[in-house]
Amino acid sequence: MLDAILTTAALKPGMVGLLGLPLDEHSSFRRGAAAAPPRIRAALACESTNLSTEDGRDLGAEPRLADLGDLDLDAAGAAAPATITAAVADALARRARVLSLGGDHSVTFPVLRAYGPRYPGLTVVQLDAHPDLYDSYGGNRLSHACTFARVLEEGLAARLVQVGLRTRTPHQRDQAERFGVEALDMRDWPRGALPTVSGPVYLSVDLDVLDPAYAPGVAHPEPGGCSTRELLALIRNLPGPLVGADIVEYLPDLDTAAATARVAAKLLKELAARLLADD
Repeated sequence: MLDAILTTAALKPGMVGLLGLPLDEHSSFRRGAAAAPPRIRAALACESTNLSTEDGRDLGAEPRLADLGDLDLDAAGAAAPATITAAVADALARRARVLSLGGDHSVTFPVLRAYGPRYPGLTVVQLDAHPDLYDSYGGNRLSHACTFARVLEEGLAARLVQVGLRTRTPHQRDQAERFGVEALDMRDWPRGALPTVSGPVYLSVDLDVLDPAYAPGVAHPEPGGCSTRELLALIRNLPGPLVGADIVEYLPDLDTAAATARVAAKLLKELAARLLADD
């Protein structure tokens, strides 16, 4: 069962660690994503569903899936990003994989600071309504709107492939050209299409890639997004191997009847299954 909280020291090769990253101080519009990890876990544990995945894997009976709890990032203060990087690097050093629950999208930067050196040639697939490529946003270069500019500046990914975009500004288009970012905008994403990638692959899921009808509990809802089924199909069929993933930008206070929490929990199950299968 997933009710046992372990430390990274308990991880063994081939395991997947579920790690909560309750950080939202770099959100640009609304804060609240720091409250997401326990709410997603609650949806996962709800008796309205179970821990079986669509391929028939029972995660409740899966000894290779471990809940690592949430990092105490309030106590870490300004050292929160370094705390995230250290925890993820420790898990990777034990040849485990990490499935992170944000938090806003700024948490992906310190996570990839651990992944990049561990996986040369890493491809990052970003599922998002927004490119998050601003050089600076509101005077903050660590804003969640700047995450992938920082990732690419530090050379933490050999390729960045963005899927589901529908709000690219001229500045972000210039940034994409500068960094050689590959984009599959939502309007050009035909049903069932997959980006052409090869492993190792890290998948970052901003819940606002979904149309707000499926995920209302986000800070920056953008109409015209994908369906839950289209997103699940991408997770299942994306070329791999998948070596890590995150789910970010869930705001419980903006949710409707826990609908977005249930979607996040569903994505968590299918991402965990994919990470375990790609070992």
